[in-house]
Amino acid sequence: MIFRAPLSVLATLLSLCAPAVAQDVAKGESEFRKCKACHAIIAPDGTAIQTGGKTGPNLYGVIGRTVASGDFNYGDSLKSVGEAGTKWDEALLAAYIADPTAWLKDATGDAGAKSKMTFKLSRGGADVAAYLASVAPASE
Repeated sequence: MIFRAPLSVLATLLSLCAPAVAQDVAKGESEFRKCKACHAIIAPDGTAIQTGGKTGPNLYGVIGRTVASGDFNYGDSLKSVGEAGTKWDEALLAAYIADPTAWLKDATGDAGAKSKMTFKLSRGGADVAAYLASVAPASE
């Protein structure tokens, strides 16, 4: 018998079992240029950390935020993950941006789940997630 675990479970297990690898925030900032066609990073006071498109949500403070929260029209599959209380951490975000639709199918258990995000960042996702964590608001 073969056990098939959801991607999110596997990402969590791998992060616990693998040796700690420091992610490269500067490399993530550079990789973020691929994301700018759809996303910006704008602080609540209007400060533009990264200007970009508005097709996707503002990524300021995404790490630690509940999935599909904020002022954006998210897809139903992603909303269902957020309604379950899932919060973005670096490992989850890196797994999501590697293949958004596959991640949603695993996270929801719905083979028909779809993501509005069609871009896949096959390499450098952990660095982008580290960069996004570095521009997040200070913990309260």
